[in-house]
Amino acid sequence: MLWTLVIPLKPLTRAKSRLSDTAADGLRPGLALAFAQDTVAAALACPVVGDVAVVTDDALAGRELTALGARIVPDEPRGGLNAALTHGVTAVRAARPASPVAALNADLPALRPLELSRVLDAAAEFPRAFLADAAAIGTTLLAATPAQELLPAFGPDSRALHRASGAVELTLGGVDSVRQDVDTGADLRAALALGVGPYTAVVSAGLLIPGT
Repeated sequence: MLWTLVIPLKPLTRAKSRLSDTAADGLRPGLALAFAQDTVAAALACPVVGDVAVVTDDALAGRELTALGARIVPDEPRGGLNAALTHGVTAVRAARPASPVAALNADLPALRPLELSRVLDAAAEFPRAFLADAAAIGTTLLAATPAQELLPAFGPDSRALHRASGAVELTLGGVDSVRQDVDTGADLRAALALGVGPYTAVVSAGLLIPGT
């Protein structure tokens, strides 16, 4: 079974404001793009992923991620993360109605294709399933098999919200790279310790990151 991944990405100029302790305003857009590039590249290298659709209106991100092989879906609702995901799923299912779909965060710079494959294989056993983030509060992946609505509820306390919606929480070990999203300097340190992809490695090399 080949999955279609839907990755939402807000305009780069508004991304990653919580990294202000680590990166100046002028550097954060580049970091956000690098995170997305490493996420998309790893996702496309995953053996059970057939397609990656990025929902974004950012022109630069659209060009760079298209060059990696992603499909760009314009964020027509412009109503936030969950509206973007619902719109993206509708778009990809119009082309591939029989494909299972999964929403994936755009800020997983340490993502490993084989770890992602393990998560998606486990998710295929349930109508809807999700993976909590490293902080055990949020969600980094939400999956739905064919004919199931995704019903995204990303945002504060999304782990609890997705569990309450009936999605099954996946409790796999050894998939840290799929859990480690980056919102803060501490998150970036954790991702760097796991080993980030080449785009994030280059952009983060010049940062003075506290604790490293």
